[in-house]
Amino acid sequence: MNLADVKTLAAAMRAEIAKAVVGQTPTVDLMLTALLAGGHVLLEGPPGTAKTFLAQCFARTVGLRYGRIQFTPDLMPGDILGGNVFNFQTSTFSLTKGPIFRELLLADEINRTPPKTQAALLEAMQERSVTLDGVRHALSPRFTVVATQNPIEQQGTYPLPEAQLDRFLFKQTLPYPSLEEERLIVTRHGARAGNPDPVDLGVGVVADTDAIAGAVAAVAGVRLTEEIAEYVIGLIRVTRETAEIETGASPRAGAMLALASRARAALEGRDYVIPDDVKALVLPALRHRIILSPAAEIEGRSVDDTLKTLIERVEAPR
Repeated sequence: MNLADVKTLAAAMRAEIAKAVVGQTPTVDLMLTALLAGGHVLLEGPPGTAKTFLAQCFARTVGLRYGRIQFTPDLMPGDILGGNVFNFQTSTFSLTKGPIFRELLLADEINRTPPKTQAALLEAMQERSVTLDGVRHALSPRFTVVATQNPIEQQGTYPLPEAQLDRFLFKQTLPYPSLEEERLIVTRHGARAGNPDPVDLGVGVVADTDAIAGAVAAVAGVRLTEEIAEYVIGLIRVTRETAEIETGASPRAGAMLALASRARAALEGRDYVIPDDVKALVLPALRHRIILSPAAEIEGRSVDDTLKTLIERVEAPR
């Protein structure tokens, strides 16, 4: 697949998702970028902003085997991973696969379950494999986690640890829709009973596994010049050189930002990365990877505002 085909495929996927989801274009673009970069996405937003529905529509367009886990306080690791069950008829153990054995996994309200269960996803997200009773089971190379969490309620929640947050390529904050978008939502969905269904709304499959594999292979041919690489490094290192941030971004964050920038360039049909690719992804790629200093928090600074200020300090290549 060439880069023109990648751009056409991305446009077709956006069009299909738009049949059901109103707005949220930046989030759709980030999910497409994550798919080509082999990354995972954390969606944060208040209830009713289409986090779950967006993941369902996205899975429908790419034809991936989709699974959903509703995270609850009583969920156990085995409920996600599965396990070996003894068969009394054959006197042998047989593997019962859990819902993690999918290609696109929606981890709904991931901060509702205790850390022990959250950690069950760590190996799968990092290595795309699951180890059960000492035996490694490979997951699909396209295995992608789209997790959601509600930032409003704090009671009964378990914030994700830093090590797990670092497994997510992007953290995207979903805003409320604009006035015109909300009018369209009410008009389109206000007359339907029950929850909307992507199939009923005409969302079709526009890509199969081979097409996605071809698009991922095309990303490998996108050039990242030395000047752009130095720009990425500068953005990462500046987060460690300011008193406003207690813990800055890791080297892994820089490598993932560079890869995501190449994927974004491919989605635009280019075989080279430009500074705008990097700038467009800095916030979602870093906002969950830094920790503000106590002084910055007392002053009421937000992570996004702090990052925007730092980005302006790093000169982009011309």
